[in-house]
Amino acid sequence: MLTVLDRALRWSTGLMAAMALFSIMLLTLVDVTGRKFFSHSVPGGLEVTEILMVIVIFGALPLVSWRGEHVVFDSLDAFIPSGLRRIQQRVVHLFCAIAFAWMARLMLLRADRFLDYGDITVHLQLPLAPVAWMMALFLFVTALVHLVFVFFRPPEPAFHGAAQPGDAA
Repeated sequence: MLTVLDRALRWSTGLMAAMALFSIMLLTLVDVTGRKFFSHSVPGGLEVTEILMVIVIFGALPLVSWRGEHVVFDSLDAFIPSGLRRIQQRVVHLFCAIAFAWMARLMLLRADRFLDYGDITVHLQLPLAPVAWMMALFLFVTALVHLVFVFFRPPEPAFHGAAQPGDAA
């Protein structure tokens, strides 16, 4: 089951974040080239970059949580018995699930307000509600990831802790 979830997250949120990051890179290249050689930038380039950054940041959240690649304070782990540490980790994942679900709910409320007020971007006149809905979706998926870890042991993180002497540079 966890392998299926890993694959689903990589091919959904991970791919979306990667494509958005590549799009930012391409947009920046075209924008800088246009300004340098043609004295014109891409109209609305900043707005598109901001929306793409939302996709990169919020799209990566579920995958970062899934892989355990977020910042971890583990200075006291050596002093906590392993049984208690497992309970502590489950409580932390439950707290994270609740916090991300709460933030998703707040973002849904904000998206509804954007829709009611007709909020749009300044230059391109793009509606803001779909962006907020997408943020809420990614926050909700992140909450589900942490909820899964309340009941199942998370996969080992790709990198955990500081580099050890003798590690390849």
